[in-house]
Amino acid sequence: MYVIAIGWLYVTLLMAATEANLVAGVLSFVVYGAAPLALFLWLMGTPQRRRTRLSREAVDDVVGQDDGADARRDQ
Repeated sequence: MYVIAIGWLYVTLLMAATEANLVAGVLSFVVYGAAPLALFLWLMGTPQRRRTRLSREAVDDVVGQDDGADARRDQ
């Protein structure tokens, strides 16, 4: 997925380079390239963030459980 994102940024960078002035180039790069790509990557990354959060919560639940052992200072 990142290869496609890099390719898209390359294409929009070349589009921006052909604009008449600097402001138009920067705006075309941001409007056609960076902003839509950031939104796309954020939306496509949502399931992975959810899986990561759930697995982290599961690990915290397992680590936080009391195993019944009584390890005092004298043991």
